[in-house]
Amino acid sequence: EIKRLKEKIEELEFVKDFQQDIIADMEIITGVDMSKKSLPKTLAKEIELKKKQRIKENGSMDVLGYLNKPSIKD
Repeated sequence: EIKRLKEKIEELEFVKDFQQDIIADMEIITGVDMSKKSLPKTLAKEIELKKKQRIKENGSMDVLGYLNKPSIKD
């Protein structure tokens, strides 16, 4: 029983982490902080940390690999 519960906890933690990754990516892409308005503070803080980590890892590039600078057109 304990083993089954531990497995279920691991599964749920993975799902939560995956969902937070998606939310963080979407907030970076759109520039809209949805989580602050619609989620509990603890979850919003976790997502904010994920966003900061992503930006730090990717430098000035967003999650799709595009540079975060205005395009120059003729």
